[in-house]
This record gives sequence, structure tokens and C-alpha cells, in this order.
Amino acid sequence: MFYRESGQYKTSYRADQAIFTIPQDRVFFGLLMLAAFIGIPLVSTNYIYTALLIPFLCLSLAALGLNILTGYCGQLSLGTSAFMGVGAVAAWNVATRIPDLNILLVFALAGLVTAVVGMFFGLPSLRIKGFYLAVATLAAQFFLPWLFVKIGWFTNHAASGVITAPQITIFGWSVDTPMEKYLFALGVVTLLALAAKNLVRSNPGRQWMAIRDMDIAAEIIGIRPVVAKLTAFAVSSFYIGVAGALYLFVYLGSAEPDGFTITMSFQVLFMIIIGGLGSILGSFLGAFFILLVPIFLTRVPPMLGFDLSTAMISHMEFMVFGALIVIFLIVEPHGLARLWQIAKEKLRIWPFPY
Repeated sequence: MFYRESGQYKTSYRADQAIFTIPQDRVFFGLLMLAAFIGIPLVSTNYIYTALLIPFLCLSLAALGLNILTGYCGQLSLGTSAFMGVGAVAAWNVATRIPDLNILLVFALAGLVTAVVGMFFGLPSLRIKGFYLAVATLAAQFFLPWLFVKIGWFTNHAASGVITAPQITIFGWSVDTPMEKYLFALGVVTLLALAAKNLVRSNPGRQWMAIRDMDIAAEIIGIRPVVAKLTAFAVSSFYIGVAGALYLFVYLGSAEPDGFTITMSFQVLFMIIIGGLGSILGSFLGAFFILLVPIFLTRVPPMLGFDLSTAMISHMEFMVFGALIVIFLIVEPHGLARLWQIAKEKLRIWPFPY
């Protein structure tokens, strides 16, 4: 009886258009933010920050960007990792060539550069779709890393080809420790996630979902597929580019531009499949699940008395991921987000069975 829409009336358009229309959802989100910004820093260790929380935030933002394109607009893409590399290289170049620029502007410019690149590789979506579009976007995964290695300007002609992120300073605050990097990444991801939640409810978001459901019918009712698809590629690539910049500046510290491999693209794709296509929450649930499974396979077998080699654990990860994807596609195609939605629906009628 404590989770009800009935009896909670809206008295203004602003209240009706709020991101969280139910007071219980607002309270839950507020408690979640308190736990993330205050509770976790009180109990976490540097290992938890660097091994779990920071990569979780970076990859969940990348999964959110891919979910905007695939889950909301229905356009397949296998070039996520390459676009993350574009964001990382762009942010590094802007930060090193304009050292006094605010880091938030650096990330925004990196996202814009990635958005332009994403729109370019999204042009085939105007003619092809489905598997053929996935293959077309796969070209970015091979072309962009080659471009970064071939043209030395992208890495400032470094002999090793490795780019090292400069010190992060924002409004006089020097982000040094793992906890500070976590808080910085959490702030960026939270703002972008709320913006995405609002965006998918707006006119562009409704156009994306119309294109996803039936592009011919969407065109008949006045939606321009060219605009809808290219804006989806642009917004998705912007988020992925910012995720790549975070991945370099906050998590890795230094990386090779061609280190953003196709394996990471598939990993992000697995995140939105398991978490739930067309769901903001599903991007975070999928990222957390995918990152937690390797840690679970590494820690639990020794606790149960099984001494498994590193190679065996690596193979088990692939087997578990493959089995989970098949299970979710058969049993619950909408992923973990749908399970959370079912739980909320049960709360709406509890304790009654109807």
C-alpha cells in the first residue's frame, strides 16, 4: 500500500512533466544519491574505487549512449569502443593544447567531436538497417584506431603512441585520489543520465521510438527519418565520447588510442542486452552485472575450495556471458530493467492479488 499513483494528483504542468512523478520514486532517488555521494565514500577502499566503481560509471555511460541509439531508436552499432577512443583522443588533444580550459568544457568538446564522427558513420542508416547497419558501423572499429596510429598528430607524435591524461582540475579542485575521481565521475554521469531521462521523453525521443517501432509508419505521420536517425547517432556518440574521455582521464590515466578494441564494443552491447534495451536504468544494471560477474568468478571458486587457473576463469566468463544473453533473450528480452518494473507493479497492488 506504500507505492501508489492513485490519490497523488498533479496540479500543474510542471508537476505532470517531472522526471519522477511519484513521490516514492523521488525519495528513492534522493536516498540513492545520498548513498552514492556520501555513504560509499565513508566505507569504500581504493581497490573498490579503481576496480569496480570508476569503471562501472564509465562503462555505464557508454552503455547509456548505445542504449539511446539501439534501445530507443533501433539502430544497431558495433563501433562503441572506437567512438570511446575518439572521445578519449579528442579530450586529450583539447586538454594538452589548451591547458587552461575547464575540464568540463574539455569533455563537452570531446563529446561534440565524437558526435560529428558518429553522424558520419551513421549516414549508412539512411539506406540500410539491421545486420547490414551493424556491419557498416563495424567499419569504424577498424578505421578509427588505424587512423590514430597512422597519423601522429593525434598522439602529438609520441614515439610509443601512448597518451597520458593530464591532471584533472575543476574550479580549483585537484582531482587526485580514487575517491575524488569517483565523485567527479559520479557527478558527470548523474547529470548526463538525468538529461537522457528527460531527452527520451521529449519530441526527439518520441521520434526515435517511432522510428524504432516502424520507420515507414513514422515517415507517413510526418517524422523525418534523416533527422531522427542522425540525431540519435549524434546524441549517442556524444555520450559515448564523454564516456571515453572519462575512461582515459579518470580510470586508465594513460592508454594507446588503438587499445579501444572490438571486445569492449561487444561488452557494452552485452550490457544493454542484459540490462534492458530502451531503458535508462537498464544501462546501469547491465554495466554493474557485467563488471560483477568476473569478480564473482574470481573470488567465489577459491572460497568454495576450487583452485581454477586464470585461463579457466577467463573462458568461464565468456561461457557465462553467452549463456546469460541467450537466457535473457528467451525468458526476459527486456532484461533486468523489466524485472525491476515488474517488482514495482507488484508493489502497486500489494497486498491485493488484483
